[in-house]
Amino acid sequence: MHLPPSTKPPRDNALFNPTSSKATLCVHRKQYIFLFVFFFWVTKMELIKADAQDKLGINVAEANGVDDGNLVKEIIQTGLAKENLSKSVHPSPNSNSDDPAGDIKPAQKDHQEDGFCEIETEEEKQDSATEILGSDGAVKRITSTESHEEKEENDDIIAVSPKTNGYIQVIQPDIHLPKPEAPPGLSPSQQQNEEVVTRSKSLSNSFTIVNMPSIGEFIKDRSNSLSATISKRLSFFKSDEGDDYNMNHKANSFHSGVTEFNISGLKVTVKLKKDDEEEEHIKGRITFFSRSNCRDCTAVRSFFRERGLQFVEINIDVYRQREKELIERTGNSQVPQIFFNEKLFGGLVALNSLRNSGGFEQRLKVMLEKKCSGKAPAPPVYGFDDHDEEELSDEMVGKVRVLRQKLPIQDRLMKMKMKIVKNCFAGNEMIEVLIRHFDCDRKKAVEIGKQLARKHFIHHVLGENDFEDGNHYYRFIEHEPSIPNCYNFRGSTNDNEPKPAVVVGQRLNKIMSAILESYASDDRCLVDYAGINKSEEFRRYVNLAQDLHRVDLLKLSQDEKLAFFLNLHNAMVIHAVIRLGYPEGAIDRRHFYSDFQYIVGGSPYSLNAIKNGILRSNRRSPYSLVKPFGPGDKRLEVVLPKLNPLIHFGLCNGTRSSPTVRFFTPQGIEAELRCATREFFQSNGIEVDLEKRTVYLTRIIKWFNADFGQEKEILRWIINYLEATKAGLLMHLLGDGGPVNIVYQDYDWSINA
Repeated sequence: MHLPPSTKPPRDNALFNPTSSKATLCVHRKQYIFLFVFFFWVTKMELIKADAQDKLGINVAEANGVDDGNLVKEIIQTGLAKENLSKSVHPSPNSNSDDPAGDIKPAQKDHQEDGFCEIETEEEKQDSATEILGSDGAVKRITSTESHEEKEENDDIIAVSPKTNGYIQVIQPDIHLPKPEAPPGLSPSQQQNEEVVTRSKSLSNSFTIVNMPSIGEFIKDRSNSLSATISKRLSFFKSDEGDDYNMNHKANSFHSGVTEFNISGLKVTVKLKKDDEEEEHIKGRITFFSRSNCRDCTAVRSFFRERGLQFVEINIDVYRQREKELIERTGNSQVPQIFFNEKLFGGLVALNSLRNSGGFEQRLKVMLEKKCSGKAPAPPVYGFDDHDEEELSDEMVGKVRVLRQKLPIQDRLMKMKMKIVKNCFAGNEMIEVLIRHFDCDRKKAVEIGKQLARKHFIHHVLGENDFEDGNHYYRFIEHEPSIPNCYNFRGSTNDNEPKPAVVVGQRLNKIMSAILESYASDDRCLVDYAGINKSEEFRRYVNLAQDLHRVDLLKLSQDEKLAFFLNLHNAMVIHAVIRLGYPEGAIDRRHFYSDFQYIVGGSPYSLNAIKNGILRSNRRSPYSLVKPFGPGDKRLEVVLPKLNPLIHFGLCNGTRSSPTVRFFTPQGIEAELRCATREFFQSNGIEVDLEKRTVYLTRIIKWFNADFGQEKEILRWIINYLEATKAGLLMHLLGDGGPVNIVYQDYDWSINA
């Protein structure tokens, strides 16, 4: 039924517009569907033809002129005929040849259902003719004389034995030839037990019995093959891409010299060593002598690190005995002095001149070709101390050893305090021992007792007096409850003559500066604690810390005391991180700063005691209700009388938000503190947002606001340590009379490692 032109539905112009995206999409979809159907049919036909040529004996080349539909039918019929003819047929012993309707046994019916047979109604002639099944499905009749010639000319025919008593027999192949496989649908057991099938004479030769299960299995087999072929064709493009990737990957691996083996659960990477790019191993050794806090030595060290050259550094401030060797080799003690093997190269000036002229590489090649001899400066060895200076034993050590053996040291009860004190002795008991063993009067014995107290061999159990003759209780410093917990105490005190605190402080500064130069980043923001722990410098620092047991802190000036305790605090933080690990929570941090202690000048000092007790003039720490030193504490004698707020920017507590770790000298302590403060505020200590009229300050200012004053006073004070840009912004905010908001930054407690 055709509609009038006016009643036809409107055409969607978008579908017929060549420029429309929808029309293009529809055209593409139709093309894809047509290509897929055509590809499917071509693949199916190719499969059927290939299978017919391989299994059914049909020559596809000869059947090219046959229609595809007829070819499929021919393939099916030929397959069924071939399946039937491949079975042996014998006359039944109980059957009568004259019986027109020869009965078929039940076993034969089962066999007939699985196979295919052809039934004739005519009397078959007893001759030597042989029926040949050709590639066109027709049965040809040839004589015995022609059978061999025909078989040789046509490889696609099946030879059938001449009819014997009206039955067809298949000629058995030679025993040396491979046996034919069983037809589809038959198992070997069925083939062995098959019965003789007779043909009825009442049916014509053209009548064919078709076995439907065999056809079904034949079609199923073809469909499975078709599906596999389609999957293979569809994955062809993907495999091409994968092959390209694998080839590129192999090519890249070849050019990069790296071969990868992927094993189940294991990946092995082998780097091939090329003949033309063999690694050069340094046979010689670069050695240079240095000192701590030397700019020229820092430049030489940076030059070698940038070039990736391995070198041995001998810091004569750490290895003081090597200074004599330097003088013997160069004639002076100036540093840096660079050696290539045993030959003196020179200092920084020689290095710069040779680098600028391009001769450094040539000199380096010469050094690489020659192995280092025993005449070159030897690298430092771990675990060996210098013995250039003999340690002088204290003149009172002999008396102390006698007192330790003869005094009745035991726990005592203080009746006035109703308190039990442990490991103590009475003052009069020590006097009696001194008089009896050193042949002195009582007054001399009291004087000896006072000397022992001043040198921190003995202390009053309550710290009330130095020494008096009477029933006052005293004990040796190693018997005090807090001393064994100090990390610079190794079971006994250092009985050698105490060195001046200034000398000990200077050596501490030099060793720790050498450690940072070797195991910290150039800006000192990150520290390699694991490397420090394994170094010879740190081992020597731990030994040096024992010299702090009995130093006299009261002889230090204000600047010396400030530098001494700043350096001691920063060194103790590094030691604490190595021994205890850095704390993760607020409670752990409180124990970290309070429990890690050194014995210094006969008294225990924690990180909290040094910072808040000594440097902050005995002020309470944030969120604390008590002062570090109570009344009567002898450590009050060491407290700095005046607080310098710059100390907060010279103290490092091992976190990323704290100031960088550094060590100071007594001569330039003020200038060095100002430099540390300037670097801290110029990096991340303060940020100014002019639009929001907000200043973002470090949280250190909030925690210790009592040390800095009011907020506006703090901002005016900070201007002196800012760069020009930040200082101008801050002065503009403070000078226009408007409100200024102060926001404190979040503090990063993660370790600076």
